[in-house]
Amino acid sequence: MAMYEYSVDDNVAVLTMNNGENRFNLDTIAAFTQALDDIEHKTDVNALVVTSSHEKIWSNGIDLEWLMSAVQKEGQGAMDHFLAELFTLFRRVLTIPMPTIAAMNGHAFAGGAFLAFSHDFRFMRADRGWICLPEVDLGIPLGPVFMAITQQTMPSYLVHEMEYTARRLTAKECEDYHIIMKACPLDQLMPQALAFAKGLNKKRDIIGRMKLETRAAIIKVIDDTVASLRANA
Repeated sequence: MAMYEYSVDDNVAVLTMNNGENRFNLDTIAAFTQALDDIEHKTDVNALVVTSSHEKIWSNGIDLEWLMSAVQKEGQGAMDHFLAELFTLFRRVLTIPMPTIAAMNGHAFAGGAFLAFSHDFRFMRADRGWICLPEVDLGIPLGPVFMAITQQTMPSYLVHEMEYTARRLTAKECEDYHIIMKACPLDQLMPQALAFAKGLNKKRDIIGRMKLETRAAIIKVIDDTVASLRANA
């Protein structure tokens, strides 16, 4: 089973993350990026749904064990290189020329939450799963890229509360705050996300141009940060 594999259902690509807790390291970032490239260039779909094969986790963010080992062996340059690649992946999701829907069948923590926030729309399993920004407990500041991505999805007062307290939001709370489109029973999550995606039958060109326009400020933050990281790596 590939780490990331997709199928096509009418005008929609369904991308399934099969990498356990779907944590980010250089290998998973490369595989995810390749899957997005294949969907864009080898299919004619015009909507994308991203889900997970894990029974309770959508994405648990950065593979910290792998990253700390890489930094210990290679120094700060390994951290800078990794972050540049991760931010580039988020940029890819933010700008891919089709509506993207995160079908969240489990937890989205830290980098997993930022991945969800990089999608255009989110549906979430109602009975299990939290969105959480636990960086305060890990001693890691969010930084400009993660902050920019988060602020496009939720109000500033809630960003600050989650940032400083590591509060875990349930699907119902996410629905109430309009972070997600809908909290769904598990057996209805994919049907409802797919039905919504199939209704987004728009031309890629206009969606791509709209994303570049409406997310210009976020893209600039990412591009400037990546350039700086790559200069240091």
